[in-house]
Amino acid sequence: MYLPNHFSERRLEVLNGFIDRHPLGMLVTSVDGAPVADHVPMLLVRDPGANGTLQGHVARANPLWRTTADGGEVLVVFHGADAYVSPSSYPSKREDGKVVPTWNYAVVHARGRIRFFEDDARLHALVSKLTDHFEGPRPEPWSVADAPEDYVRAMLRAIVGFEIEITDLVGKFKASQNRSAEDRAGVRSAMGAAGVGKLDELVRDPD
Repeated sequence: MYLPNHFSERRLEVLNGFIDRHPLGMLVTSVDGAPVADHVPMLLVRDPGANGTLQGHVARANPLWRTTADGGEVLVVFHGADAYVSPSSYPSKREDGKVVPTWNYAVVHARGRIRFFEDDARLHALVSKLTDHFEGPRPEPWSVADAPEDYVRAMLRAIVGFEIEITDLVGKFKASQNRSAEDRAGVRSAMGAAGVGKLDELVRDPD
C-alpha cells in the first residue's frame, strides 16, 4: 500500500494491540491470478516468530484451503476506525481556503506464509482457544465444553485450521499527522461532536 512516512507505524507493540482490538482479518489470496478475499476472525500469538503467528479456521467447503498452496504467501488486512474529514474541520480554512476533504483511517497489513491443518485434536484446541478468548469478557462465557461432544466432533469435521507465520507487519494510521496542531484539534472536536468513535486511531499527533 502507499505509505507516506508520517502515516507509517512499525512499532510491534502498537501493531499487536491493534490486531487484538480488530481481530476480523481480510485474508487475501490468489486463485488463477485473481485476488480472493475472505473475512476471518484470527488470534495473534506473539510467539513463535519475530512478528508472531495468526491462527484461525475456515469452512471445509471454502475452496481457499485447496486453492492456496501450503506455505504460500498471503496478505491479511486488519481494518480499524475510519471517518470522513471535512475541510470545515480545519481552523486553517479561514486563513487561505487551501484545504480539501480527505478520509482518515487505520489499517494493519500482515504478510506471511500460511499452513493448513486438519488434525482433530489440534482443531479442538484452536476452537477452544478462540472461544475462550472472545467469550472471556462476557458475564456468562460460553465454552466449547457446553456443547454435546458428538456435535463438536461434527463441527470440527466441517472446518480446516490455519496458521500464518507473519513475515512483515506494518500499519498505516492516516490520522491528520500532516496537519497543524490546531487543525488536528479541529478534526478531533468535529469528530467528537459527530459521535465518531475511536478518536485515538483517527487523530494522532506526529511521533
